[in-house]
Amino acid sequence: MTRSASAPGPSRSSASGPDSPWAAGGVTFAGVLLLVDGVLAVVKGVAGIASDEVYTRISNYTFKFDVTAWGWIHLILGVVLVLVGWGILKGAAWARGVGVGLAALNLVANFVWLPYQPVWAVISIAIDTFVIWALCAHRAKPVI
Repeated sequence: MTRSASAPGPSRSSASGPDSPWAAGGVTFAGVLLLVDGVLAVVKGVAGIASDEVYTRISNYTFKFDVTAWGWIHLILGVVLVLVGWGILKGAAWARGVGVGLAALNLVANFVWLPYQPVWAVISIAIDTFVIWALCAHRAKPVI
C-alpha cells in the first residue's frame, strides 16, 4: 500500500498561520501585560507625586523633569495603558493599533526614566517590547 502525499488532519503550516492559537495567545498576553504595565505606571506615578523622596534625584541629566512632573506623566500614561489593555482583552478593533503606539510611547518614557529607577524601567521596557511584537505579529482578520 502506498500513502498519499497529503495525510488527513492539520498540517504544520496551519499551526503557525494567522489563526494560530499561539498568535491569539500572544495578543491576549499582550493585553494582560498592558494592564500590568499600566498598573505599574500608575504606582510609579502616585509614588512620584506623593513624595519626592521615593526616587533618586539626578542633578545633571539631559531630560531633567521634576519628580512630581514624572509622577503625573506616568500616572496619566498608566491609566491610558490600563484602558487600552482592557480594550485589547475585549477584542476592540481600535485597541491593537493604539496599544502599539502607547507601548512605544511608554517604552521611550521608561528609557528617559532609567536614571531614576533603572531596574523598574528596564522591566517596563522589556514588557513594552514584547507587547509591541505581539500586537504587530498577530494578523487576524478584523471583526466588522
